[in-house]
Amino acid sequence: MTNSSSPAPLPIRFWTLGWSSLVRDWRAGELRLLMLAVTLAVAALTAVGFFADRLQGGLQRDARALIGGDAVVRSDNAPPVAIEAKARELGLSVVQTLTFPTMGRARDEDGGAARLVALKAVGEGYPLRGSLRVAEALGAIDATTREIPAPGTAWVDGALLAALDLKVGQALLLGDSSFTIARLIVAEPDRGGGFMSFAPRVMLNNADLPATGLVQPASRLSYRLAVAGDDGRVGQFTRWAKQAIEQRDVRGLRLEALESGQPEMQRTLGRAEQFLNLVALLAALLCAVAVAIAARGFAQRHLDDCAMLRVLGLSQGTMARAYTFEFALTGLIASALGVAIGYAVHHVFVVLLAGLVEASLPAPGLTPVLLGLGMGLTLMMAFGLPPVLQLAQVPPLRVIRRDVGQLKPATLVVLGVGLVGFAVLLMAASRDLLLGGIAVGGFAGAVLLFALASLAAVRVLRASVNENTAPRALVMATRQFTARPAYAVVQISALAVGLLALVLLVLLRTDLISSWRNATPPDVPNRFVINVQPEQSDAFQTALRTAGVQRYDWFPMIRGRLVSINGKTVNPEDFEGDRAQRLVDREFNLSNMASAPEHNPIVAGQWTENEADALSVEEGLAEELGLKLGDRLAFDIAGQVTEGRITSLRKVDWGSMRVNFFVVFPLAEVPNVPVSYISAFRAPDTANGHGGANGFDNALVREFPNITNVDMTQTIAQVQRVLGQVIGAVEFLFAFTLAAGLVVLLTAITATRGEREREFAILRAVGAGSGLLRNVQRIELLGVGLLAGFLASVVAVAVGWALARYVFQFAWTASPWVPLAGALAGALLALMAGWWGLRSVLRTPVVETLRKAAE
Repeated sequence: MTNSSSPAPLPIRFWTLGWSSLVRDWRAGELRLLMLAVTLAVAALTAVGFFADRLQGGLQRDARALIGGDAVVRSDNAPPVAIEAKARELGLSVVQTLTFPTMGRARDEDGGAARLVALKAVGEGYPLRGSLRVAEALGAIDATTREIPAPGTAWVDGALLAALDLKVGQALLLGDSSFTIARLIVAEPDRGGGFMSFAPRVMLNNADLPATGLVQPASRLSYRLAVAGDDGRVGQFTRWAKQAIEQRDVRGLRLEALESGQPEMQRTLGRAEQFLNLVALLAALLCAVAVAIAARGFAQRHLDDCAMLRVLGLSQGTMARAYTFEFALTGLIASALGVAIGYAVHHVFVVLLAGLVEASLPAPGLTPVLLGLGMGLTLMMAFGLPPVLQLAQVPPLRVIRRDVGQLKPATLVVLGVGLVGFAVLLMAASRDLLLGGIAVGGFAGAVLLFALASLAAVRVLRASVNENTAPRALVMATRQFTARPAYAVVQISALAVGLLALVLLVLLRTDLISSWRNATPPDVPNRFVINVQPEQSDAFQTALRTAGVQRYDWFPMIRGRLVSINGKTVNPEDFEGDRAQRLVDREFNLSNMASAPEHNPIVAGQWTENEADALSVEEGLAEELGLKLGDRLAFDIAGQVTEGRITSLRKVDWGSMRVNFFVVFPLAEVPNVPVSYISAFRAPDTANGHGGANGFDNALVREFPNITNVDMTQTIAQVQRVLGQVIGAVEFLFAFTLAAGLVVLLTAITATRGEREREFAILRAVGAGSGLLRNVQRIELLGVGLLAGFLASVVAVAVGWALARYVFQFAWTASPWVPLAGALAGALLALMAGWWGLRSVLRTPVVETLRKAAE
């Protein structure tokens, strides 16, 4: 008589078993969907990560060149002598420049054309950082130079030659002096941004400036004192300068580290980076769903194999470690592949955005690589491994009883740990807490909503279909659908998540690109004219209409400095933010008009025409300075204090190429204040008798010599070129998420293929025809797709509104037809995915299916 005992453990190491299982499962195609999902997620995230990392590295590398030094003291008046003396005392190199707008003109014998220019006077040693590149003539090869203009000569932008119809070697008149144009400026490292950066540059030697007579007590000047040297001494100077500026209480004096570029382009590129991050996040979220579904199917298909291994004596621990090893290795391989693809793809971004980013960007760091590997392994461990680890707990009894050892839902602890780790990685990848929070939080809430709505739909369907009167195919589809409520909930929820990402991206992509294009439409104004005097108002507008300009902005402009808020004197030190301090430290462009400007919607309060003692404030300014409705502001306007109470807040798009103001008096007239006028319009291509836009500009300046005419044509063309390039990059990455969405759809539809094969085989065995079963499958797929598409579209509108309003900051215009269109699209996609993934269900012979089910 023999004693019954458990079989001896199999003498096999877990890594050997894990490796052999990996090879076998790969050959059998069991791991392809898992690897595809992980690879797509990692590739999308690392492509954006590599690109952003190189951009950031390039900005840090070039930051000093962009300001022309290691630190810059900027002021509206000549900086105190003590600041320069301190810099020299510390052994730092020092260069001072002076920049201001003025009119440059050709001699009468050369045509007498005039043009607004940004005049810059420089001294020896300029620039301290970066390189100045010049050319000897238009079309000539440019070269780096350490020289500055010689006395009596000027270096100019090439655009100025075309505007004034001049050539190198001819004379340029500035104030009371005449200068010989010696070279053309090709690249200027510290050009910076701001309104005057759009005007052609004219560069002089500091020694020539006094003779021009252009610097007067009322001139609007910008002094920049740049220093460069050892990092430690620069830091010492920076700390001393900050303290000195605060103690001196001098208005208009500030220390800068890096000037902003053009605001329109900065905003466009910022939105583009956010959208690229969003696309990558959605791809990762979709892939997480695909991994979870595919891993559960993988585990379901391996139940019987694991039961047999348990019969042969394989311990639970060895089996668990073997599958952990297999999935870790699979995740590592897929992640490495995704990192490689992401690295290749980011080069496409560099090409698509050529001209916006330098081709000589520094090499990326290891952060995107580590993030990609961490994301891939987290996807596999958090979403793929939990159902697979249940295989180690399959009882040997399953070999003879197929009803035992079924998979169970993962525990809340396992899911919670995985989800938290995944969410942390996504937040880090987004580099934007608000964007990441809305995307991750929105999807988490959506999954819960989809599950509850799916469960409710199953119950409603079960109660609403009358089996006595409904078509036979509908009755059978309803029975099949409601017989597995858990599978139905998982299938609808997974399908809805995939459709949510696709609908959200389509809606946001369409509206985002539309908002970008609307910011610079084809008829956007390309001329801004300031300093039009009141007595010239009628004549100037007549000149515009005569030249064929019918649409133009026309607003009074008043220069004023904010001196008090609610009776308290305002000082820059009262505010923490650098921007707030700069705003308080400068003069504002104020205006007055009886009616609210049509392109400035009122977002708070009320605009009342001709309301005395009232002010309308731009909401961004109000937020920056902590202003609210009812606050009283006082402005010093040419020595006269004018007060008003904030009665409304306006939303202003500063990138719209329209005339906008921080503060507006809702009055037709503001008495006893000096006023000039500003106009914005699109110059006629062929003006009557003026020979095109340039001729029109010259004629306007001759008739009104005191005006300042700013040509924005090149800037608008540059911004529109930027938009085209950014849109191309966004649409390129969109393909990754589209692929991830299709993977989710395919995995969701095919998740129940095994059960469908067995059920349809039994029905075919008892006489059901292929046509009837095909209709049953179509009805089930249509119902699942319609419900998933409708739910996904409703949530997409909500999440899209939050992203558009709080992240991308543009008006959301989702159509009320979106849910219907989403439902129809969901039904169509479900049918297509079902045809592709389930086409073999009705083709497999009944005997073969039943034999597999019995084995």
